[in-house]
Amino acid sequence: MVGTGLIGTSIALALREHGVTVKLADQDAGSVRLARELGAGWEWARDDEPVDLAVIAVPPPFVAQWLLDLQKIEAARFYTDVASVKALPIAQAVQLGCDLGVYVAGHPMAGRERSGPVAARADLFLGRPWAYCPGDSTAPEAVRTLLRLIEMCGANPVLIDPAAHDEAVALVSHAPHVAAAAVAARLAEASDAALGLAGPGVRDVTRVAGGDPRLWSVILSGNARPVADVLQAVSDDLAAAANALRAVSRDDGGAISPVADLLRRGVAGRGRIPGKHGGPQSSYVIVLALVGDRPGELARLFQVAKDAGVNIEDVRLEHTPGLPLGAVELSVQPEAAQTLAAALRAHGWHVP
Repeated sequence: MVGTGLIGTSIALALREHGVTVKLADQDAGSVRLARELGAGWEWARDDEPVDLAVIAVPPPFVAQWLLDLQKIEAARFYTDVASVKALPIAQAVQLGCDLGVYVAGHPMAGRERSGPVAARADLFLGRPWAYCPGDSTAPEAVRTLLRLIEMCGANPVLIDPAAHDEAVALVSHAPHVAAAAVAARLAEASDAALGLAGPGVRDVTRVAGGDPRLWSVILSGNARPVADVLQAVSDDLAAAANALRAVSRDDGGAISPVADLLRRGVAGRGRIPGKHGGPQSSYVIVLALVGDRPGELARLFQVAKDAGVNIEDVRLEHTPGLPLGAVELSVQPEAAQTLAAALRAHGWHVP
């Protein structure tokens, strides 16, 4: 494992749960030491015996050079990477003369706002898509080896062309990150009064904006054109909405139609995002319960749901400012909503 950040250490932890021997390498010795202390594996030495699969968990511009260096010392039988851009590392690997027959480009679609080995989790990839992009010359055994790793991490393999991958992640990951940052940037100079009114909506929209700017600058540079294309389309929509709202402010009531159209398209687009287990989104009913900010409250709530035979499809917790309690939104199947609400009330929870 070359790179002991969030993704690299999370992969190592997942493999360790299956008893796989993992060797760790990173230019930051402290990061390797911390990953080792977390149980992710053992420090790698250049004269170690070759491993079955070397995972290169470094930013996109550095993948190809690491691949070349590892192949020169025959560090592994096969190689993969986890960079969020695929066309750039592959093109650079070709230019450097890397052996692409034993390399399979990959990218697990998982992450967190936090970074580094301390944020790593063995279950980070459970149920998540894991793109892989074998080339025409890639050995079948190299692909099978990567697929075994993906399976052990609990992810779902997705075969995709590198260029198609980069356009896809520009749409569903990279451009949304920039858009979230643009919204969050407006808050930097916001008044205390405005921030005091912040609720779950602005938190949801800006959640991913907490990512490491240095890492994201590298990622975006490696996928610049596809991201720019998506951002231009978003910018055009926002500009049209802004012009329409200015017209509305001048008492032109009919001018709101472009905004309404954008809102409708937004609802339609969000509805196309795959739901639970990757299938179509389900129409769940939300049961709201107020819980105290005390140890064990959520555990008790989930136990009541279990005893009532109700499966919690999703959960969201919103803290109440200034009060030692929070509102828990429990998403359940429509036919289970009344059963869960009654069970919670019977056990003392306030269910509006």
